[in-house]
Amino acid sequence: MKRFSPVKVASILGVVLAMSSSADLRAAELSVIAGGSLAPLFKTLRPQFEKASGHKLSIHFDSTPSIIANVGSGGRFDAVIAPIDVFKDAGVKARLAAGKTVEIARVGYGVIVRAGAPKPDISTPEALKQTLLAAPSIAFVQASAAGAYITSVFEKLGIDKQMAAKTKQESAPVKIAPAVASGRAALGVFLMNVLVAPGVELVGPFPAELQQELVFTAGTNTDSKVADAAKALIDYLQTPEAKAALKAAGMTPG
Repeated sequence: MKRFSPVKVASILGVVLAMSSSADLRAAELSVIAGGSLAPLFKTLRPQFEKASGHKLSIHFDSTPSIIANVGSGGRFDAVIAPIDVFKDAGVKARLAAGKTVEIARVGYGVIVRAGAPKPDISTPEALKQTLLAAPSIAFVQASAAGAYITSVFEKLGIDKQMAAKTKQESAPVKIAPAVASGRAALGVFLMNVLVAPGVELVGPFPAELQQELVFTAGTNTDSKVADAAKALIDYLQTPEAKAALKAAGMTPG
C-alpha cells in the first residue's frame, strides 16, 4: 500500500476541500423573498436561471408589508426582489449588502374584464371613475404597495367609500385574474404584469394622468452564506434572456 508524507496528505486534503467548496457553490440553494406579483414571472425565470447557473431557488412570495416585517425581524433570505418601498425601510436596509441593490424592472397599472365581456372606457380619469362606479365588484390586493397606490387613486377620484363597499379583497395578486375569469368580480385592477392570464382580457392601462409605475428592486443579504450565488441571481436578472422574459410579462426592464 502506497504511503504519502504528511505534507502530501495535507495537499490532497486541501484539493478535496477546495473541490467540495466549489461544488457547494455550483449547487447552492438560494432562499429568495419576492413580491407576490412576481410569481407569474418566475414561472419562466426560475427554470431558466437554475439551468443556466446550476443553483436552485426556494422562493417565498409575499406582500410588501409582510416582506418588510419578515426581513426587518431577522427572517432568513439570501436575496430579495420586491417593490422599492421595501428597500426604504430602515430595518430592511440594515440587512442588505451596501451598494448592491439594483433596479430590475418597472410596471404600470391596468384594468381587466372577463374574456368576451364588453370593455368599458377607461381612457380618461372621469371615464375610469364612471367605469369603477358602474362595476358591481372589483378585485385587487389592498395589503400591498400596488394596492396602496390603487386606494390612493380611488381617493383622488373621490370614490374611495363606494369602492370599499364593492371591493373583493384577494389574498395574493395571482388570484385577481381568476376572480375575474370566474365572475366573482367584474373588474380586476392591479399591476399589468399579473393581469395577463387565461380567461381575462386587458381593458387597458390607467389613463396617463393617474398612471404610475411601480419599481421592483433586488438586493442581497449582507449575511448570506452563499453571497456569490445570490449575486449571480441579481446579475442574471439583468441579462438579455431575463429582460426578454420581463418584457413578455408586460414589464419594462430596469
